[in-house]
This record gives sequence, structure tokens and C-alpha cells, in this order.
Amino acid sequence: MASGKGTAQAAFARFVRRAIDNARAERGWTVTDLAAQTGVGRSTVFRWLAGDWHDYPELAKVQSFCVALGLPVAAAFRALGLPEAGSTPPRCGNDGPLEADIRAILERLADPAVSVEEKHHIRDLLRYLAQRPIHQPD
Repeated sequence: MASGKGTAQAAFARFVRRAIDNARAERGWTVTDLAAQTGVGRSTVFRWLAGDWHDYPELAKVQSFCVALGLPVAAAFRALGLPEAGSTPPRCGNDGPLEADIRAILERLADPAVSVEEKHHIRDLLRYLAQRPIHQPD
């Protein structure tokens, strides 16, 4: 059974592969050169290529990768299945406290100042909540 995450991993791996192939063809860069120029470690680049990640890649690293290679960050976000920066998410017609909470969580996950451990904890809690059975009141 294909999951959304597996699809995002494969799509992002293809995006990274094309970027590496283009950097090699246009600039003569190896993966080591690419890592040095983008500030993204070689092991991270290889994990991205293999689709070997459980949590989404750090957005700051994805941005650094794209900026150094002259690629649109929005293309990387699309490959990851994330909304594009600056896009307005669909509204439920209610801008109440729930919307503010969700917005705050999304901002923390995108904030490069928030530690990887904290982001992992947030994602674990969200997975738990998403998988909880829904109990209907009698």
C-alpha cells in the first residue's frame, strides 16, 4: 500500500537527483562539492536521494539547497507535498482558536530556530492524535 509519505519521499528523491545531475552537468560538481556549496551535509544529500527519512527534511536545509543551486524553493516544497510558501490554505469558514493553533504548529515546524528534537516531538504527537479513534458522544 503506497502512503503519502512514501510518495513524497520518492518525489523529493527525484527532485534531488535532477538537481545533482544538473549541478554535475552544468558546474562539474560532485556530491561533495554540492554539499560544500549548499551547506547541506553529504550524508543528508544521500538520505534525500535514497528517500531515507522518517520526518520531513528540515526546511532551512531544503531552502539552502535550492538557493545555492538556483532552484525554486516552491518546486522542492511541491515535491515534498507541502503547501508553497505564501499560499493561503483553504479555510473552513472559521478563523477561531483552532485555526490559530494549527497556524502556530505549522510555523514552529517551519522555524529553523526550533530544534530538530522539538519538531520530532511535535510530529510524534500529531501522528498520535491523527491515529486516535474518534469517539462519538452518545
